[in-house]
Amino acid sequence: MVVIGNVGRDPEIKYTPNGHSVTSFSVARNHKYTSGGEEREETEWFNVSIWGKLVGS
Repeated sequence: MVVIGNVGRDPEIKYTPNGHSVTSFSVARNHKYTSGGEEREETEWFNVSIWGKLVGS
């Protein structure tokens, strides 16, 4: 899945007891649409967790 949006908070890096890294952050995606002739905008939030080698050092 690809999510294009804005990072909602600074990434937070934690380590498991085994020493594996985990990075967490949130991404906000804005969505504009028309409902009943009225233009609306919604923000959808995604919580993202990245494990292992994708995190980096």
